[in-house]
This record gives sequence, structure tokens and C-alpha cells, in this order.
Amino acid sequence: MSPSPAVDPHSVFVEKMGNDLVRAGMPRMAARVFAAVLSSEGGKMTAADLGELLKASPAAISGAVRYLEQVDMVVRYREPGSRRDVFALGEDVWYEAFAHKDEVLSQWMQTAAEGVELFGVDTEVGRRLDEAREFDLFMIEEVPLLIERWRVRRDKLRAERGDQPD
Repeated sequence: MSPSPAVDPHSVFVEKMGNDLVRAGMPRMAARVFAAVLSSEGGKMTAADLGELLKASPAAISGAVRYLEQVDMVVRYREPGSRRDVFALGEDVWYEAFAHKDEVLSQWMQTAAEGVELFGVDTEVGRRLDEAREFDLFMIEEVPLLIERWRVRRDKLRAERGDQPD
């Protein structure tokens, strides 16, 4: 029996976190790429680094990064003197990605309102759509307050750890 290869803890984490993100609705390769960048030293990786770690093709990496850029979870840049793109976490990626969903919520709210008008609030469908519209409005109002509370908590955490200010 041949010895099993050493398990890379980074790869194990990437797959676990990637699976969690997939269950939350993120495309699989984008989830794996995000988990890899999130757990990398310095919070940045090149396409070649990602391909090697994830055992994925350049096309798969490219598509995943494009998705992550569109949802503001990674940024692409080039280091001076290099021709290679580097993919890095966006600034405060967790809450900023969540906070910028207000445009989506606003569109959902508008569509639900149009549905209420179409079906009438006195119908089961209309009442359900009106409740969905009201929930979207609630989220639009509450998310900025939650984000501000998070920023205060984050700043306190960083101060307690002795992190350098941004």
C-alpha cells in the first residue's frame, strides 16, 4: 500500500469554504476562487497560483474572477513592472458586497409592487407580493444601519488587536 500524499490544509479549507458559499448560492468555481484568495497570505493571488491550487483551467479561473469582480468581492490589478494580473480581496469585502445589494433589493421591490398592482392586494398572490415588497423595503432601510454598527465593531476589534489604521 502506497503512502497517501500529505493533505494541504489550505486546499482543505478552500474546499470547505467553497462548499459553504455554493450552498449560499454562489457559483462553484467562483466560490472556490474566493475562498482561495480569502485564505491566501496577503489576500491576493495570480491566475497561475489559483489554477495550480484549484487544479482548474485558465478559462475556469477567468470566468470565476469575472463573476467575483462583478459582485465586488475581488479586484484585479497589476503590480508595477509585471504583466500578470493579481486578484485581491476588495476593501472590507464581506460587508461591502452585502451592502451593495440595495440596487437588487430596489429592483425586486419595484417588481413586487408592479405585481401587487397587476394581481390586486385583495388576492392571495397580491398579498404575498406586497409582503415581499415590504420585506425588501425593510432590508433597504435596515442594512445601512447594520453596516454602520459593523464598522464601529470592526474598528474596535482592529484597535484591540493593534492593527494599523487603513
